[in-house]
Amino acid sequence: MAQVRVLALDFVGTLAGRGPAPDGQLVAEALRTLPGTVVPDTFPARFDGVTRRFRLTDRARGVRTPFAARMRRAAQDCGATIPDLRLAVEAVFTAVPDARVDPRAARAVRALRASGLPCVLASNTDRPHAVRLQTLRAAAIADCFDALVLSSSLGIRKPDTRFYAAVTHAAGCPPENILFVGDNPDNDAIAPCAHGMSAVLITERPRPDTLPPGIATLPHIGELVGHLNRVQRPVS
Repeated sequence: MAQVRVLALDFVGTLAGRGPAPDGQLVAEALRTLPGTVVPDTFPARFDGVTRRFRLTDRARGVRTPFAARMRRAAQDCGATIPDLRLAVEAVFTAVPDARVDPRAARAVRALRASGLPCVLASNTDRPHAVRLQTLRAAAIADCFDALVLSSSLGIRKPDTRFYAAVTHAAGCPPENILFVGDNPDNDAIAPCAHGMSAVLITERPRPDTLPPGIATLPHIGELVGHLNRVQRPVS
């Protein structure tokens, strides 16, 4: 492993659990709080149907259609009027609680940042930047991150190679000096390594057979400080 100069940390499954996904009824209720929106009674069923259809096609293509695009399609299908999609997305995800950061994970992030390692959040999410930033602030770790690389802002998701290029750009160093840490073997370990990074997989399960031998596994991100101390001295 090359000298680690920047950490790229996943969110769901690594720092936090999984937050609730908004259904059509909740989306409709959030939209009706915005001036200028017109939301027919048929919108909730349309939104849920669009979400199901996109889930099937996205799985086949290995992508995920952005939340705003799904909401726009549902609006078109039922004649809803949404003047500002960006504000609409923020309204929905302000109404829907984000995942809660694990206190042990928060302590680990603060310890890693205190050691001198810059951190970049690298997450697939429908939630906009402002909402995820508020979640980090609530956990008192927002100031630990130098950048947030979110699929909701980029319009692309892991394991798209452009996502890891964006992480490298945000880190401001060569990929070989970035340690990617997450819980998904493909998105957070194999793909980052293919992009030139090193990786640590967070999992309590047996080591996946597909995982290359050079990728370490840890049961919790709380073990990462000790792992880095064992393999190298962090850059300060």
